[in-house]
Amino acid sequence: MRLRDCHNFHDFRKLARRRLPGPIFDYIDGAADDEVTHRRNTASFERCDLVPNVLRGVENIDMSVTVLGQKLAMPIYCSPTALQRLFHHTGERAVAAAAAKYGTMFGVSSLGTVSLEELRKAHDTPQVYQFYYHRDRSLNRTMMQRAKEAGVQVMMLTVDSITGGNRERDKRTGFSIPFRLTLAGMYQFGIKPAWGINYLTHERFKLPQLDQHVDMGSGALSISKYFTEMLDPSMNWDDVAEMVRLWNGQFCLKGVMSVADARRAVEIGCTGIVLSNHGGRQLDGSRAPFDQLAEIVDAVGDRIDVIMDGGIQRGTHVLKALSLGAKAVGVGRYYLYPLAAAGQAGVERALDLMRSELERGMKLMGCTAINQLSRENLRFR
Repeated sequence: MRLRDCHNFHDFRKLARRRLPGPIFDYIDGAADDEVTHRRNTASFERCDLVPNVLRGVENIDMSVTVLGQKLAMPIYCSPTALQRLFHHTGERAVAAAAAKYGTMFGVSSLGTVSLEELRKAHDTPQVYQFYYHRDRSLNRTMMQRAKEAGVQVMMLTVDSITGGNRERDKRTGFSIPFRLTLAGMYQFGIKPAWGINYLTHERFKLPQLDQHVDMGSGALSISKYFTEMLDPSMNWDDVAEMVRLWNGQFCLKGVMSVADARRAVEIGCTGIVLSNHGGRQLDGSRAPFDQLAEIVDAVGDRIDVIMDGGIQRGTHVLKALSLGAKAVGVGRYYLYPLAAAGQAGVERALDLMRSELERGMKLMGCTAINQLSRENLRFR
Protein backbone atom coordinates (compact mmCIF):
# COMPACT_ATOMS: atom_id res chain seq x y z
CA MET A 1 0.00 0.00 0.00
CA ARG A 2 1.20 3.50 -0.90
CA LEU A 3 0.16 6.89 0.41
CA ARG A 4 -1.99 7.61 -2.64
CA ASP A 5 -3.90 4.40 -1.91
CA CYS A 6 -4.90 5.71 1.54
CA HIS A 7 -8.46 7.02 1.53
CA ASN A 8 -9.42 6.92 5.19
CA PHE A 9 -8.28 6.49 8.78
CA HIS A 10 -8.11 2.70 8.50
CA ASP A 11 -5.85 2.84 5.43
CA PHE A 12 -3.40 5.12 7.24
CA ARG A 13 -3.43 2.80 10.24
CA LYS A 14 -2.57 -0.20 8.05
CA LEU A 15 0.30 1.65 6.38
CA ALA A 16 1.66 2.85 9.72
CA ARG A 17 1.55 -0.70 11.06
CA ARG A 18 3.62 -1.91 8.12
CA ARG A 19 6.29 0.74 8.63
CA LEU A 20 6.64 0.99 12.42
CA PRO A 21 8.22 -1.56 14.76
CA GLY A 22 5.53 -3.23 16.83
CA PRO A 23 6.30 -1.48 20.15
CA ILE A 24 6.04 1.98 18.58
CA PHE A 25 2.90 1.15 16.64
CA ASP A 26 1.34 -0.21 19.82
CA TYR A 27 2.24 2.97 21.68
CA ILE A 28 0.07 4.93 19.21
CA ASP A 29 -2.56 2.28 18.76
CA GLY A 30 -2.96 0.98 22.29
CA ALA A 31 -4.97 2.06 25.29
CA ALA A 32 -5.48 1.17 28.94
CA ASP A 33 -6.53 -2.17 30.43
CA ASP A 34 -8.98 -3.96 28.10
CA GLU A 35 -9.15 -0.95 25.74
CA VAL A 36 -12.94 -0.80 26.10
CA THR A 37 -13.03 2.98 26.26
CA HIS A 38 -10.78 3.29 23.21
CA ARG A 39 -13.26 1.28 21.13
CA ARG A 40 -16.27 3.02 22.68
CA ASN A 41 -15.01 6.48 21.69
CA THR A 42 -15.65 5.81 18.01
CA ALA A 43 -18.59 3.43 18.48
CA SER A 44 -20.50 6.20 20.28
CA PHE A 45 -20.97 8.03 16.97
CA GLU A 46 -22.74 5.02 15.46
CA ARG A 47 -25.69 5.42 17.83
CA CYS A 48 -26.41 8.85 16.39
CA ASP A 49 -27.98 9.48 12.96
CA LEU A 50 -27.70 12.61 10.87
CA VAL A 51 -30.96 14.16 9.60
CA PRO A 52 -30.18 16.24 6.51
CA ASN A 53 -32.10 19.10 4.96
CA VAL A 54 -32.34 19.59 1.20
CA LEU A 55 -32.84 22.39 -1.31
CA ARG A 56 -30.86 24.89 0.76
CA GLY A 57 -28.49 26.28 -1.89
CA VAL A 58 -25.12 24.89 -0.85
CA GLU A 59 -22.83 26.05 -3.65
CA ASN A 60 -20.48 27.91 -1.28
CA ILE A 61 -19.40 26.33 2.03
CA ASP A 62 -17.72 28.12 4.93
CA MET A 63 -16.10 25.65 7.36
CA SER A 64 -14.33 28.26 9.48
CA VAL A 65 -14.77 28.51 13.25
CA THR A 66 -13.39 30.65 16.04
CA VAL A 67 -12.34 28.72 19.12
CA LEU A 68 -10.20 29.81 22.06
CA GLY A 69 -9.88 33.15 20.32
CA GLN A 70 -8.32 31.55 17.23
CA LYS A 71 -9.79 31.61 13.71
CA LEU A 72 -9.52 28.18 12.07
CA ALA A 73 -10.26 27.41 8.45
CA MET A 74 -11.95 24.17 9.45
CA PRO A 75 -13.38 22.92 12.75
CA ILE A 76 -10.72 20.33 13.56
CA TYR A 77 -7.21 20.80 14.94
CA CYS A 78 -4.21 18.56 15.59
CA SER A 79 -4.19 17.83 19.31
CA PRO A 80 -0.83 17.88 21.09
CA THR A 81 0.69 14.41 21.34
CA ALA A 82 3.99 13.15 22.71
CA LEU A 83 7.11 11.64 21.13
CA GLN A 84 6.25 12.42 17.51
CA ARG A 85 9.79 12.04 16.15
CA LEU A 86 9.67 8.38 17.17
CA PHE A 87 6.91 7.87 14.61
CA HIS A 88 8.64 9.82 11.83
CA HIS A 89 11.90 11.75 11.96
CA THR A 90 10.15 15.02 11.01
CA GLY A 91 7.71 14.74 13.92
CA GLU A 92 6.06 17.98 15.04
CA ARG A 93 7.67 19.87 12.16
CA ALA A 94 5.57 17.88 9.72
CA VAL A 95 2.37 18.29 11.73
CA ALA A 96 2.86 22.03 12.20
CA ALA A 97 3.55 22.56 8.49
CA ALA A 98 0.50 20.54 7.47
CA ALA A 99 -1.72 22.39 9.95
CA ALA A 100 -0.44 25.71 8.61
CA LYS A 101 -1.19 24.67 5.04
CA TYR A 102 -4.78 23.87 5.97
CA GLY A 103 -5.25 26.88 8.22
CA THR A 104 -5.85 25.10 11.48
CA MET A 105 -4.39 24.87 14.97
CA PHE A 106 -1.79 22.41 16.19
CA GLY A 107 -0.50 21.51 19.61
CA VAL A 108 2.95 21.00 21.11
CA SER A 109 3.30 18.65 24.06
CA SER A 110 5.55 18.96 27.08
CA LEU A 111 6.77 15.56 25.86
CA GLY A 112 7.17 16.92 22.34
CA THR A 113 10.33 16.27 20.34
CA VAL A 114 10.67 19.70 18.69
CA SER A 115 10.86 22.93 20.66
CA LEU A 116 7.81 25.14 20.85
CA GLU A 117 10.04 28.14 19.99
CA GLU A 118 11.16 26.60 16.70
CA LEU A 119 7.60 25.82 15.68
CA ARG A 120 6.34 29.24 16.77
CA LYS A 121 8.95 30.94 14.57
CA ALA A 122 8.25 28.69 11.59
CA HIS A 123 4.46 29.10 11.45
CA ASP A 124 2.05 31.89 12.29
CA THR A 125 -0.94 29.57 12.64
CA PRO A 126 -2.42 29.14 16.14
CA GLN A 127 -0.31 27.03 18.49
CA VAL A 128 -1.37 25.27 21.68
CA TYR A 129 1.12 24.33 24.38
CA GLN A 130 0.01 21.28 26.35
CA PHE A 131 1.65 20.71 29.70
CA TYR A 132 1.41 18.66 32.87
CA TYR A 133 1.42 19.83 36.46
CA HIS A 134 4.69 18.98 38.22
CA ARG A 135 5.53 18.55 41.87
CA ASP A 136 8.10 21.29 41.34
CA ARG A 137 5.87 24.39 41.27
CA SER A 138 8.69 26.60 40.03
CA LEU A 139 9.03 24.29 37.01
CA ASN A 140 5.35 24.86 36.21
CA ARG A 141 5.84 28.63 36.32
CA THR A 142 9.02 28.41 34.26
CA MET A 143 7.29 26.39 31.54
CA MET A 144 4.40 28.85 31.38
CA GLN A 145 6.76 31.81 31.14
CA ARG A 146 8.72 30.08 28.39
CA ALA A 147 5.52 29.58 26.39
CA LYS A 148 4.51 33.21 26.92
CA GLU A 149 7.87 34.44 25.67
CA ALA A 150 7.68 32.14 22.64
CA GLY A 151 4.35 33.65 21.60
CA VAL A 152 2.11 30.65 22.24
CA GLN A 153 -1.56 31.67 22.03
CA VAL A 154 -3.24 28.93 24.06
CA MET A 155 -2.18 27.07 27.20
CA MET A 156 -3.72 23.63 27.61
CA LEU A 157 -3.33 21.84 30.95
CA THR A 158 -3.93 18.10 30.85
CA VAL A 159 -5.82 17.17 34.01
CA ASP A 160 -6.54 13.46 33.51
CA SER A 161 -2.94 12.22 33.68
CA ILE A 162 -1.75 12.69 37.25
CA THR A 163 -0.60 9.09 36.91
CA GLY A 164 -0.02 6.91 33.87
CA GLY A 165 -2.68 4.56 32.58
CA ASN A 166 -2.20 0.78 32.60
CA ARG A 167 -1.09 0.31 29.00
CA GLU A 168 -0.43 -3.40 28.84
CA ARG A 169 0.74 -3.46 25.23
CA ASP A 170 3.67 -1.24 26.24
CA LYS A 171 4.45 -3.46 29.22
CA ARG A 172 4.64 -6.56 27.04
CA THR A 173 7.21 -5.00 24.70
CA GLY A 174 9.07 -2.86 27.25
CA PHE A 175 8.32 0.38 25.45
CA SER A 176 9.63 3.41 27.35
CA ILE A 177 12.03 6.28 26.90
CA PRO A 178 14.82 5.20 27.13
CA PHE A 179 13.91 1.79 25.72
CA ARG A 180 13.63 -1.15 28.13
CA LEU A 181 12.75 -3.68 25.49
CA THR A 182 11.72 -7.22 26.24
CA LEU A 183 12.88 -10.02 23.94
CA ALA A 184 9.57 -9.76 22.12
CA GLY A 185 10.09 -6.03 21.67
CA MET A 186 13.64 -6.50 20.41
CA TYR A 187 12.44 -8.99 17.84
CA GLN A 188 9.82 -6.57 16.55
CA PHE A 189 12.44 -3.86 16.09
CA GLY A 190 14.71 -6.38 14.38
CA ILE A 191 12.19 -7.21 11.67
CA LYS A 192 11.73 -3.49 10.81
CA PRO A 193 15.35 -2.40 10.20
CA ALA A 194 14.36 0.55 8.00
CA TRP A 195 12.91 2.34 11.02
CA GLY A 196 16.13 1.86 12.98
CA ILE A 197 18.30 3.14 10.12
CA ASN A 198 16.07 6.18 9.76
CA TYR A 199 16.15 6.83 13.50
CA LEU A 200 19.93 6.61 13.73
CA THR A 201 20.68 8.72 10.65
CA HIS A 202 18.73 11.80 11.75
CA GLU A 203 19.19 14.22 14.63
CA ARG A 204 19.35 12.81 18.12
CA PHE A 205 16.02 12.16 19.81
CA LYS A 206 15.31 14.65 22.59
CA LEU A 207 12.51 16.27 24.55
CA PRO A 208 13.35 19.98 24.28
CA GLN A 209 10.51 21.20 26.48
CA LEU A 210 11.97 19.18 29.37
CA ASP A 211 15.63 18.62 28.59
CA GLN A 212 16.78 21.39 30.93
CA HIS A 213 14.75 19.95 33.77
CA VAL A 214 14.49 16.16 33.31
CA ASP A 215 17.16 13.60 32.39
CA MET A 216 15.51 11.20 29.96
CA GLY A 217 18.56 10.29 27.94
CA SER A 218 20.96 8.70 30.42
CA GLY A 219 18.74 5.84 31.48
CA ALA A 220 17.62 7.58 34.66
CA LEU A 221 14.01 8.24 33.79
CA SER A 222 11.44 6.58 31.54
CA ILE A 223 8.14 8.00 30.40
CA SER A 224 6.25 5.91 32.95
CA LYS A 225 8.52 7.17 35.75
CA TYR A 226 8.00 10.72 34.54
CA PHE A 227 4.28 10.30 35.18
CA THR A 228 4.65 8.51 38.50
CA GLU A 229 7.54 10.48 40.01
CA MET A 230 7.44 14.02 38.61
CA LEU A 231 3.76 14.81 38.17
CA ASP A 232 1.82 16.05 41.19
CA PRO A 233 -1.24 13.97 42.16
CA SER A 234 -2.11 16.59 44.79
CA MET A 235 -3.02 19.10 42.04
CA ASN A 236 -6.35 20.73 42.84
CA TRP A 237 -8.63 23.51 41.64
CA ASP A 238 -6.82 26.18 43.65
CA ASP A 239 -3.54 25.25 41.95
CA VAL A 240 -5.12 25.50 38.52
CA ALA A 241 -6.85 28.80 39.35
CA GLU A 242 -3.44 30.26 40.18
CA MET A 243 -2.08 29.11 36.82
CA VAL A 244 -5.04 30.65 35.01
CA ARG A 245 -4.34 33.96 36.71
CA LEU A 246 -0.63 33.80 35.94
CA TRP A 247 -1.20 33.03 32.27
CA ASN A 248 -3.86 35.73 31.85
CA GLY A 249 -4.95 34.57 28.44
CA GLN A 250 -6.57 31.66 26.62
CA PHE A 251 -6.38 28.77 29.07
CA CYS A 252 -7.94 25.38 28.41
CA LEU A 253 -8.33 22.25 30.54
CA LYS A 254 -8.01 18.95 28.66
CA GLY A 255 -9.59 15.90 30.23
CA VAL A 256 -12.76 17.39 31.74
CA MET A 257 -15.69 14.95 31.62
CA SER A 258 -18.19 15.88 34.36
CA VAL A 259 -20.65 18.77 34.51
CA ALA A 260 -19.37 19.71 37.96
CA ASP A 261 -15.81 20.02 36.67
CA ALA A 262 -16.94 21.98 33.61
CA ARG A 263 -18.73 24.49 35.85
CA ARG A 264 -15.69 24.79 38.08
CA ALA A 265 -13.52 25.49 35.02
CA VAL A 266 -15.80 28.40 34.18
CA GLU A 267 -15.65 29.71 37.75
CA ILE A 268 -11.84 29.86 37.84
CA GLY A 269 -11.65 31.73 34.53
CA CYS A 270 -10.77 29.07 31.96
CA THR A 271 -11.74 30.00 28.42
CA GLY A 272 -12.07 26.44 27.13
CA ILE A 273 -12.41 22.80 28.11
CA VAL A 274 -11.67 19.69 26.09
CA LEU A 275 -13.95 16.74 26.76
CA SER A 276 -11.50 13.87 26.57
CA ASN A 277 -10.69 10.52 28.15
CA HIS A 278 -7.18 10.65 26.68
CA GLY A 279 -8.10 8.36 23.82
CA GLY A 280 -8.92 5.59 26.28
CA ARG A 281 -5.30 5.58 27.46
CA GLN A 282 -5.96 6.47 31.10
CA LEU A 283 -9.16 5.25 32.81
CA ASP A 284 -10.64 2.27 30.99
CA GLY A 285 -14.41 2.23 31.36
CA SER A 286 -14.65 6.00 31.12
CA ARG A 287 -17.61 7.46 29.26
CA ALA A 288 -17.07 8.46 25.65
CA PRO A 289 -16.71 12.24 25.17
CA PHE A 290 -19.38 12.29 22.46
CA ASP A 291 -21.88 10.66 24.82
CA GLN A 292 -21.15 13.34 27.43
CA LEU A 293 -21.05 16.30 25.07
CA ALA A 294 -24.70 17.43 25.11
CA GLU A 295 -24.84 17.46 28.90
CA ILE A 296 -21.70 19.59 29.16
CA VAL A 297 -22.79 22.01 26.43
CA ASP A 298 -26.18 22.50 28.09
CA ALA A 299 -24.47 23.27 31.40
CA VAL A 300 -21.70 25.65 30.33
CA GLY A 301 -21.68 26.03 26.54
CA ASP A 302 -22.81 29.65 26.69
CA ARG A 303 -19.92 30.63 28.98
CA ILE A 304 -16.92 28.65 27.79
CA ASP A 305 -15.68 27.05 24.56
CA VAL A 306 -16.49 23.34 24.67
CA ILE A 307 -14.21 21.19 22.52
CA MET A 308 -14.39 17.43 22.05
CA ASP A 309 -11.48 15.05 21.54
CA GLY A 310 -11.72 11.29 21.10
CA GLY A 311 -12.67 8.72 18.49
CA ILE A 312 -12.88 11.06 15.48
CA GLN A 313 -12.26 9.10 12.29
CA ARG A 314 -14.62 10.69 9.76
CA GLY A 315 -15.98 14.05 8.72
CA THR A 316 -19.44 12.89 9.73
CA HIS A 317 -18.15 12.34 13.27
CA VAL A 318 -17.05 15.97 13.33
CA LEU A 319 -20.44 17.14 12.05
CA LYS A 320 -22.23 15.19 14.76
CA ALA A 321 -20.09 16.73 17.48
CA LEU A 322 -20.60 20.23 16.08
CA SER A 323 -24.35 19.65 15.85
CA LEU A 324 -24.38 18.82 19.58
CA GLY A 325 -22.67 22.11 20.36
CA ALA A 326 -18.90 21.52 20.26
CA LYS A 327 -17.00 24.57 18.99
CA ALA A 328 -14.33 22.37 17.40
CA VAL A 329 -12.87 18.88 17.70
CA GLY A 330 -9.33 17.68 18.27
CA VAL A 331 -7.76 14.66 16.56
CA GLY A 332 -4.77 12.59 17.65
CA ARG A 333 -4.47 9.15 16.12
CA TYR A 334 -6.17 10.54 13.02
CA TYR A 335 -2.95 12.41 12.12
CA LEU A 336 -0.40 10.22 13.94
CA TYR A 337 -0.95 7.20 11.69
CA PRO A 338 -0.38 9.23 8.49
CA LEU A 339 2.60 10.96 10.12
CA ALA A 340 4.12 7.55 10.79
CA ALA A 341 3.24 6.39 7.30
CA ALA A 342 4.60 9.30 5.28
CA GLY A 343 5.62 12.33 7.34
CA GLN A 344 4.28 15.72 6.27
CA ALA A 345 2.81 14.35 3.06
CA GLY A 346 0.79 11.86 5.11
CA VAL A 347 -0.56 14.47 7.52
CA GLU A 348 -1.46 16.75 4.62
CA ARG A 349 -3.32 13.95 2.88
CA ALA A 350 -5.23 13.14 6.07
CA LEU A 351 -6.24 16.78 6.60
CA ASP A 352 -7.17 17.11 2.93
CA LEU A 353 -9.39 14.04 3.14
CA MET A 354 -11.01 15.41 6.27
CA ARG A 355 -11.64 18.78 4.65
CA SER A 356 -13.22 17.08 1.65
CA GLU A 357 -15.40 14.92 3.87
CA LEU A 358 -16.53 17.94 5.87
CA GLU A 359 -17.36 19.96 2.76
CA ARG A 360 -19.24 17.06 1.20
CA GLY A 361 -21.05 16.31 4.44
CA MET A 362 -22.13 19.92 4.94
CA LYS A 363 -23.51 20.09 1.41
CA LEU A 364 -25.43 16.86 1.91
CA MET A 365 -26.71 18.17 5.26
CA GLY A 366 -27.96 21.37 3.61
CA CYS A 367 -25.61 23.64 5.59
CA THR A 368 -23.38 26.40 4.24
CA ALA A 369 -21.80 27.38 7.58
CA ILE A 370 -20.92 25.57 10.78
CA ASN A 371 -23.36 27.61 12.88
CA GLN A 372 -26.25 26.19 10.84
CA LEU A 373 -25.67 22.75 12.35
CA SER A 374 -27.93 22.03 15.32
CA ARG A 375 -29.49 19.22 17.29
CA GLU A 376 -32.38 19.27 14.85
CA ASN A 377 -29.93 17.54 12.50
CA LEU A 378 -29.49 14.58 14.89
CA ARG A 379 -31.48 11.62 16.16
CA PHE A 380 -30.22 9.16 18.75
CA ARG A 381 -31.31 5.54 18.60
